[in-house]
Amino acid sequence: MTTLSNHVPDPRLITAYAEHQEGPLHRVNPWTKVGIVGALVFAVTIIDTLTVLAGLYAVILVTYGVAGLPYRRLIYWYTLPLLFIVSVAGPLAFLEPGVPIGEALATPVGRLSVTWAGASLFGELTCRSLTVVTFTLTTTMTTRYADIAYLLGRLLPRPIDQVALLTYRFTFVMIETLEDLVKGVLARGASLSDFWANRRTYARILGMTLLTAIERSERLVKSMEARGYDGDITLYGDVSRPPAGEVVIIGSCYSGVVIYALIVVYEVIPV
Repeated sequence: MTTLSNHVPDPRLITAYAEHQEGPLHRVNPWTKVGIVGALVFAVTIIDTLTVLAGLYAVILVTYGVAGLPYRRLIYWYTLPLLFIVSVAGPLAFLEPGVPIGEALATPVGRLSVTWAGASLFGELTCRSLTVVTFTLTTTMTTRYADIAYLLGRLLPRPIDQVALLTYRFTFVMIETLEDLVKGVLARGASLSDFWANRRTYARILGMTLLTAIERSERLVKSMEARGYDGDITLYGDVSRPPAGEVVIIGSCYSGVVIYALIVVYEVIPV
């Protein structure tokens, strides 16, 4: 994408890495990756210690590099998750009671300061979010589309699986439409570098993208119905069961999280 691809994950690039690159994680069974994603979500929900969360995030970053994926692109793609983290966790860092870090800032609503507890909370939420985002990107960039489509069809109930498959396919159409609009705006001498100064231009691009997307989606529906679409996209393919070694790895991940929760978090099992 001409202007947005640096900060927005490009499905075309993700698909290219999954289909045409060969790395250690490309050879891992897709069911294993899905199982590890579930274990990671479970882990970041249970773990409440910043050091452990940071260590888990470091492991996922190393895994991303071992898969042969670009770190520079990942840094750009962190823009959207970090915007969400700052908008949600940023205010919490000021509201958390505790020992303040430095001097308080004078604001119209009173004096505010970031406490050590607030900074720790901000770090925990950041590690939680980036851990899941990073491994999800790793999974999608090392798993072929046919395998992802098969897993969606097996894991999601109907018609949610059909919506997910159509949404994935139509994402490419949306990107091409937005890319053409951005190129047209730039060719006419506009600048998209300053968001606030060009907010009207961005609004026009967004409006035209939505209108064009609706029009193209209507044409897509009509063409699919003309070809006999009845609400079921038949997928041909099969993903075999994971080998015994990978099953052991999945079981170890879940067992480790459960044991950590029982010993550290809930203190059910005395040390």
